[in-house]
This record gives sequence, structure tokens and C-alpha cells, in this order.
Amino acid sequence: QKVTCSESSQAKKSQRAEEAIFYMNCRAAYLTVLKSSLENIKSKEQLVLVLQQAGRNPSQKTINKYWTSQTTTLNFDDFCTILKKEKPATKTELLEAFGKIDTDNTGYILHDELHKILTTRGEKMTQDEVSAIIKQADFNCSGKLDYNKFCDLYMTTSDQCCKTAREKLEVDSRLRQQQFGSQTETFSEGITLPVSKPSPRISRKVDHKLAPTKGDSRTPSRPSSAQSCKASISTTISMGACSNRNTKLIEPDTMKEWQCAQSKGCFYLEEDGEIISHKYRLHLPQRSTVCITIKPLNVRQVEGKSCHWLSVDTALYILKENETQENLQLVSFTEQQNKEMFGWKGELGSGVYWLLPFTTGCRLKKIKTQITGEAKLVYRGEDGELVLTKEFRAALLDIFETIDLDGNGLLSLEEYNFFELRTSGEKCDEEAWAVCKENFDMKKNELTRQGFMDLNLMEANDREGDPSDLWVTLLSLGYNKALEMTEACPFVIDIYAEKCKPRIKAIYLEAGSWQLNRAICKSVVNKGEAKVMDGSENIIIYTYKAGRRITSVIENKSDNKVIIHVNNEQSKNCLSNRGLAVFAVEVAPKSMMVSQHVMPLNEQEEWLYNCVHSLL
Repeated sequence: QKVTCSESSQAKKSQRAEEAIFYMNCRAAYLTVLKSSLENIKSKEQLVLVLQQAGRNPSQKTINKYWTSQTTTLNFDDFCTILKKEKPATKTELLEAFGKIDTDNTGYILHDELHKILTTRGEKMTQDEVSAIIKQADFNCSGKLDYNKFCDLYMTTSDQCCKTAREKLEVDSRLRQQQFGSQTETFSEGITLPVSKPSPRISRKVDHKLAPTKGDSRTPSRPSSAQSCKASISTTISMGACSNRNTKLIEPDTMKEWQCAQSKGCFYLEEDGEIISHKYRLHLPQRSTVCITIKPLNVRQVEGKSCHWLSVDTALYILKENETQENLQLVSFTEQQNKEMFGWKGELGSGVYWLLPFTTGCRLKKIKTQITGEAKLVYRGEDGELVLTKEFRAALLDIFETIDLDGNGLLSLEEYNFFELRTSGEKCDEEAWAVCKENFDMKKNELTRQGFMDLNLMEANDREGDPSDLWVTLLSLGYNKALEMTEACPFVIDIYAEKCKPRIKAIYLEAGSWQLNRAICKSVVNKGEAKVMDGSENIIIYTYKAGRRITSVIENKSDNKVIIHVNNEQSKNCLSNRGLAVFAVEVAPKSMMVSQHVMPLNEQEEWLYNCVHSLL
């Protein structure tokens, strides 16, 4: 046991040292471009510069992913998060990319071919940019580019950028001592590591147990540098084992007389950890008592394979549409629980409502699983023709079940386009749909299950059995290489109305909007317990518990931005959507934001939520 503890301790030390080096490199790159780590990145151009100083070479597509039309600034912690996601290219990756062009494996690419590729494909370069590359004597000769030399120079230049930034940081002792605008922890090795501070724009969804296990050394709930905290407030909630409260949303006899509408949908986990989902418009022709429920969709279960998504938490926020879509009013949300189902029952006036699905990200998150081998998707039969494997057909049937939003056993053009947007980023127009109608089985202008199967078989035939494109589809829909759905959660929404026929329609498939974030904050403020921070009457912490979820919101009533340090180290059997036991958040003046969502790690055991919010 001592040996095991020692090895575990060494592993933790090593990991923390690696994190410290990572943050030192982040800081070095940041301070090469900006005067202080408290200063924000204010333009795309600045973002490009700091990423280049960190040894990255971002494409315009990458920049646009982090600097959208809604972005005005990015802070230091946003930058750290981006660097974690955007790994620097390795020489092996670069050589593989060049190898796809150099099919004869000569080690060279003709300038004419290089010019054509760089000016016509992908992110197109200008004539001057290509000429600048070709004129470099270090890796060009006799009208050819020696891409091995080019890769060597690329890697050297990238390393030199990082090295120069670190040297500048080490020389300037004033910068070296400057803290990151958030709490720091000092380790015995003398390395100072900033506690990462997720921002409202980029939140982390990595699974960590908040409380150390018995026997581990525990740091105080107030950090060693707590003297920098001006004020703090502690919240403790003890929760029993989850019993899946059986709240009767509708009496069984009454439900038979009510009219019902249903729609399916799905939460999808993006590569960067962001969660996207369908969003719905609900129309009620007259005032009526309604019951609205959401739960994970229980598609076919295969013996021996876990249905991870069935444990994912789901919720619906109900917003009333007024004159414009921008001006949506929160009506309520699904807080009553019946096993895995969450629902709301009440009276709604006639008109249009928006239903915004939500999951905390505590359970739907990136996980590393050991996969022994890649599942086979197609094979050639005795006649030499391609055939879909039994396992792939079963996965396709599950996919069909999920994307058949109205549950009529057929795919309309609208339903199919949600599938296309998710898997290829493009939509199928009426003309292309007519071509599908000529080639694949359809009923009433909607694609059947068999037609969907044949469409995927055609895709395999187009690539002569190469499953690459099929895997792109599967991975984008949350499947791993063992054909297990681990990064998606299909769900089903039911609406019962007493006096009229409700109509529900999926409108978008996108990430959580500012309207959803505002609705979450408002619901916690309306329903939760409010505590004014001791020593700072302008900071209020709202905490709301519902079933198996606790959500906290920070409100900043002051005229200045504040940095709030959040410490969960005394919590037990808890999962936070932040993925960290200790972190800090920046709250803009006169605003509120979600601090964190917390759920039990093991629902069959008691769990303790113990959180200290401190003003730095």
C-alpha cells in the first residue's frame, strides 16, 4: 500500500509539474503580446499573435471558431483553454499531410503542384504568400520543395517562438512575479501554478471527483494565499442517496383525455467539449393546462453494451415568444422528477413558446475509453458486392430512431437535413431530395429505414469499401470506434394539453444560446437560496437544488468586474461541470453568471456539496 501511495503521489506531482510548465508557457506567450495577464485580447489579430508566440500556427477557420461575431474580448484563461484544445502540429503529422500529396514518396513536391494546391484548396493563399515560400532557399531547389527540410524548419521556428517568450519572461523579474488575476498554489518544487479560470464563453467539461479520497492530504478550504480574498461566503448542502422521486405529473386517467405532441432530439458533444442540441418552437392555439416532459431516449439496448446516455441529466426551459425572438420571457422549467424523466405542469396562454433543452455537462463529457479494435462496417459478400455488417446496421437503426424526430418511422427532408448539418455541415435541397426519391425507398416523399440503409451502402460503394466517410458520420453523431454512443444523448419531449392540440417543431440544432444561459440564471435566482457575501453587499450567491442537481449563480451588482474564487475541496461524492475542485470566474459589472452545476458521482450514496465563494 505504501508503494502504491508513493507511486500515486509521484504521479500527481508529475502531473502538477506538467500543468505548471504548461501555464508558464501560456503566460510567457501572452505577455509577449500584452502588458499584463489581466489585460484582455481585443482583436482577432492579437489572438493570432499570442497563438503564434505559443508555437501554434492557427488557420482562419480556427480563429473564427474562438472569435465569433459575438466576441468582443478574450481573457488569459480563455487563451489557456484554447491552447489546451489546439495542440501544436507534430513533425509526423506534417509529413503525413505532405505524404498525401507526394504519392510517389520522393520527399519533394514540384513548385507548380504546390502553387496549385495552396491557391485553390482549403484556406487559399495569395500569389505573394506562395512566392515567399518558394523563394526560401533553406528548403527549395531545382523547382521543388524539400518538405522534410521545410518540416524541420517549421518545428525549429515554432520551438524558437516558445523559447524566446520564456526567456523574456525569465529576464523580466517584475513579470515573473505577476500573478494571473486568479488564485495561485505554490508547490514544494517552487513552481507556481495558476488555478485555471473558465470564462462564460469557454467552460470545461472534464470529469473530476471534487473531494480527495480518504487518506489523501487535504488542503484547507481557504487557500494558503487567502489573505488576498476580500470577502467570502460558504454554502453547505447535504444530500441523501437519490431515490428517483416519483412525482405524478399527470394522473393516468386524465392523461388519456389530453391531446399530445411529441418530438425527439439529441445532445451532441463537440470536440471542444461544447454541447449542442435541437431547439423547439411550441404553438398552443388556446389557453390550456399543459404538462411538458423530457427524458433520455431509450433506443435499442445491446446485451453487454452500456447505455451511457441514460444517466445523462436533462431539462427543458420554457420561454414565451413576444414580438421578436430576441425578447423571450422565462415561464418555467422542468424541475419535477419521475425517475429519469423531468417535467413541468401548469397553465399556458395561447401563443408561441420556445423549448430549450439543457444538460449540465456533468455526465455528458469527453471520456477516454480503451478500445481494443475498430468495428467493421462493411464487407464483401460471396458475390463480391459490399454488404453492411450486422453491427453497423444496428447502429444505423439507432441513428434513424434518433433523427426521426416526429417518430413516424420516416425521415422528412427537414429531419434529414438536421442529420446532414450535423454530419457534413451542408443541407440537401429539394432537387437533391428528388434524386434521392429516384434511387432510394421513400413513402409520401419521406425516406424509409431501408432507404436510409441503402443510402449509407451507396456511400460505402462510392469509396469502394473505404469506411472513412462512414466513420466521419458516426463520430459526429457521438459514436466511438467500437460503435458505442458515448458522446451523445438522444432525448424525447412530450407535451400534453388539456384543451387544445399542441404543435412542436424543431427549428435549430446549435449550442446553448445567451437566452438559455439567461433563463438558467433567472430560474436559480427565482427558486434558489440567496446569500450576500460577507464584507461585500454587491456580491450575491444563489444556490438552487433540484433532485440530483445543484446549480449556483453569482450576481455582481457593482460597477466593476470582479474575480470570484470557487473552492469545492470539502465536497464529497460530487461532480462539477467545471471539472475542477478549485477555479476562479470573472463576473462583469451589473451582471450574473452560472458559477457551476454539481451532481452526485454515485447516485446510490449520500453526497455533500460544500462550496466557498471568495472575492479576490
